[in-house]
Amino acid sequence: MSIHISAKKGEIAKVVLQPGDPLRAQYIAENYLENAKLVSKTRGIFYYTGLYKGKEITVGASGMGFPSIGIYSFELFTEYEVDTIIRIGTCGAYTTDLKLFDILNIENAASESTYAKYAWEIEDEILPHQGNIFGTINESAQELSLATKSINVHSSDIFYRKDPNVPAIATKYNCPAVEMEAFGLFANAQHLGKNAATILTVTDIIPTHEKISADEREKALKPMMELALESAIKSL
Repeated sequence: MSIHISAKKGEIAKVVLQPGDPLRAQYIAENYLENAKLVSKTRGIFYYTGLYKGKEITVGASGMGFPSIGIYSFELFTEYEVDTIIRIGTCGAYTTDLKLFDILNIENAASESTYAKYAWEIEDEILPHQGNIFGTINESAQELSLATKSINVHSSDIFYRKDPNVPAIATKYNCPAVEMEAFGLFANAQHLGKNAATILTVTDIIPTHEKISADEREKALKPMMELALESAIKSL
């Protein structure tokens, strides 16, 4: 077991779906995986391994922000020899060009964060998805007749901020949406030579204050979950 994940060697699959929320990981395990087993619950961060269409998949939470996903994804890649991590999460749109319920396959993540610089001496402000899983997600979306958008995203350390304007880095790199983890995941995967992707569902339109209601949220996230699962089994 690693420091933050208590699963034994062999209890984590080669591909991991990584929502931020432990309860979302539990939901996926209970509703989509056969013979799902809780293999780690250290610090209340749940990891389950089970079968999806006969293939072994692990789903487990990342927590929020670069420090958290940085720890969990690093330990998955190094201690459990995971090959591929697909982050599945939600995001806010900086522009009305995106709509509620849009599904985004992230091409690049841009950030002001020093995470990549001080962790791995990666100086870039913008990092791409890693490996071929991005293409697999696009192929799976076509097969599922899901309309997805391939975009850049702003990965921010900050959820609440004084200045209401779109941050300069989002404008610089044409990022129409914001979230908090993709850049850290991509940095770890780049450093370690692993595969990493991020799929997001738009749940907030920041300029108009539109939001997906609590009742709609479960229904809204199901297509993203199913897309991630279908993509995951293709990568095995």
